[in-house]
Amino acid sequence: MMPVSMVGRAGELAELDRAWSAVATVRRPAPAVAVVTGAAGVGKSLLVAAAVDALAPRPALVLSGAARVHGPAPYDWLAAVLTGRDTSRLGLPSDALAWLAQQPTAPRERYAPGTLLRLAVRTVQLLVGAGPAVLVVDDLHALDPASVNLVGELATVADLPALLVVASRPPADAVAPDLTRRALARLSGVRGAVRQHLGPLRPAEVAEVLTQVYEGSSPSDRLVTSLWRCTGGNPYALTELLAAHAGEGPEALLRRLPGPRQPTAPRAPASAADPVVDVPLDPELTAREVEVLGCLVAGMSNKQVAKALGISVRTVTVHVSNLLRKTGSVSRTEVALWAVRHRLPVPAPVD
Repeated sequence: MMPVSMVGRAGELAELDRAWSAVATVRRPAPAVAVVTGAAGVGKSLLVAAAVDALAPRPALVLSGAARVHGPAPYDWLAAVLTGRDTSRLGLPSDALAWLAQQPTAPRERYAPGTLLRLAVRTVQLLVGAGPAVLVVDDLHALDPASVNLVGELATVADLPALLVVASRPPADAVAPDLTRRALARLSGVRGAVRQHLGPLRPAEVAEVLTQVYEGSSPSDRLVTSLWRCTGGNPYALTELLAAHAGEGPEALLRRLPGPRQPTAPRAPASAADPVVDVPLDPELTAREVEVLGCLVAGMSNKQVAKALGISVRTVTVHVSNLLRKTGSVSRTEVALWAVRHRLPVPAPVD
């Protein structure tokens, strides 16, 4: 099936274009912000990509990054941005850039979390330069906590002439729901922020898609209504269904349609639909393990944890192993995400 043009989002595209025009003409020092939310499959990424492609005048620079499909790691967004870029002229510490870019040559000793965050912000500022630029953050809900924190900082930092466009599912679907909720609140609270929430397509818009797919024919009201009901108006579900029956005529498709699709609802954390893991819902952690967990959430290395808590590196290693076992995690990042998902009141060590 050939790609179809975007349907039902003309107003949103025009709004994003106006936001960019303000950045490109006024040259404001602080970033303009646009937040696009919606359920899975409603076309957030497609909308943002189409908007960026149509921007005029063209941005001096587009920095784009998204979450990994599996296994988030600290600063995934910035690592994606830095991939293939020459950072030697930025004038920042090479070891810090190695950490932020997730390079295999990164030293074992890492910077304190707060310092690394400030270096990450400075990296983006130096990349943007005089601008104007576009910063695209796709799938905020699936990003690691360090990346979410960075995006929140970029929304309010000075000396960043850019349009910051963030796409996300609702916080309930996020890796770190509370953190994502706070980040979206900060982004949407920026003065002049553009706030969009994409819903499902209406029947008339489904008919427009069918007109593009079955060129030269007019889809029947029965086919349009049946497709709209069985896909819930979800653009991704509609596209997948049409692709699965590519080459068949409209009436053949009508005979093969499945039952109505339930409306998309936010997925609650730890729902019955989640994979069953043999881990206690509330594993008993010692006071020291909770302290170590707080350090892991802050992104500290074992050596930094040992220094912060006044214990040996070997003891830290034992505590980390116990945390991995008790939470059913396979990495330090995963156990930190576990803490965020379970809303544990872990202490946040200072720099």
